[in-house]
Amino acid sequence: MKRTAITAVTLAVLAPLAGCGGAASAGDGSTVTVTVGYQSKTINTVTAGTLLRSLGAFERELRTLGAEDGKTYKVKWEDYATGAPITAQMTAGKIDIGSMGDFPLLLNAARGKQLGRPTKLVSVTGYNLRGGLNTVVTGPDSSIDDLRDLRGKKVSTSVGSAADGTLVRALQRAGIDPAHDIRKLNQQPAVGASTLAAGSVDALSQFVAWPGLLAHQGKAKALYDGAELNLPTFHGVTAREDFAKERPTVLEAFLKAQATATRYLNEHPATAAEKVARATGLPAEAVYLYNGAHGIATFDPSLKPRLVAALKKDVPILKSAKLVDGVDVDAFVDDRYVRRALGSAAYAEQLSAGPPAGRSEVWAKGSSRTRSFTSPKDLLRHVAAHRSAVRAAYVPDARTGTLWFADRAVWVADGLDLVPFITAASARAYLAGHADATLLDSYVDALRRAAA
Repeated sequence: MKRTAITAVTLAVLAPLAGCGGAASAGDGSTVTVTVGYQSKTINTVTAGTLLRSLGAFERELRTLGAEDGKTYKVKWEDYATGAPITAQMTAGKIDIGSMGDFPLLLNAARGKQLGRPTKLVSVTGYNLRGGLNTVVTGPDSSIDDLRDLRGKKVSTSVGSAADGTLVRALQRAGIDPAHDIRKLNQQPAVGASTLAAGSVDALSQFVAWPGLLAHQGKAKALYDGAELNLPTFHGVTAREDFAKERPTVLEAFLKAQATATRYLNEHPATAAEKVARATGLPAEAVYLYNGAHGIATFDPSLKPRLVAALKKDVPILKSAKLVDGVDVDAFVDDRYVRRALGSAAYAEQLSAGPPAGRSEVWAKGSSRTRSFTSPKDLLRHVAAHRSAVRAAYVPDARTGTLWFADRAVWVADGLDLVPFITAASARAYLAGHADATLLDSYVDALRRAAA
């Protein structure tokens, strides 16, 4: 999703490269190599990266194109841990197509314009209309259970990422100055996860899949659900403008392949999660939390107006951090290629579609499908009766709808109802408005009550 900004030193190195680097798609006239930069472990980009690659969909589209134009097409896949090096390689003319989160996309646009290698946002991979792809977590035994408790504390994040943007906005809403009231450490996600586990930082603000992964592993608990901001966040596909103009049919072939991967993910979410897990080493249960049938992310390549509007609201955050001078979002967004790739009618249908309603789900061991339930209590009743057969159980937060692991949720009993929350702060807010509700001690207590 979201990535650390390119430094001034990096820009100085890239400037001469941008002036002399040849397009990665150039070949001997009959052979064309297309270079795709992706982030295997940023799992909301899988329809333009990990899953797409495993399905071979882009290569099939290029074979079809080659049969029509007589050229031989080859794909070079380059896997990166963050979006910043993808942008660096694109602005050096060495990557044709890349995928990354919304804040890094803005940095991509800014750097491309600055270095004379303009880029275009051509499609979306995964999105959440409320911002639930970003989460602030603390250690599992931390006494910090409210965002305001971070005053004076050390917090790890990736500066220039959407997770950093979530942190800044959340702290400001809580009356905390993110520039002076906390000590922010600019760290890559894996480094931040390690420092949190070591107790060297008090909290970690990161993007998918790190918060869910750490919670699943029992190494963190959620402190703040990014969906409380109610601001969309997403991942998308960016292409060099010169490549798009020179090879529009190749870019459209990529977007057709992305649509194929999107359909596969939506039609076979558990199997897709297993494929991504095998390719990345991430637990399939954590992948499914985000990419599942009712997961935190919705996959749809259309460039929805709400997402473009949210991108414009992100620019001031990056400007205040002195990471960009400004970005012309309208000039950066270009949906011509995805419209042609999908067809006008299909694109219009996806453009108007919204995310599916949140549902509680159980993934049974040995199954390639999940089972959904009408309420969290029904899920708990099922789990209580089949505990040894359950691989993972998921419930939507009662306030934001963000999916979370049932065994990591904070549970409240309200009469005969059992209500889940991602954070203790959200549970307390619910209790304040429901006098008869009580906070449960544990997941086991919730299971016991459901069974009774």
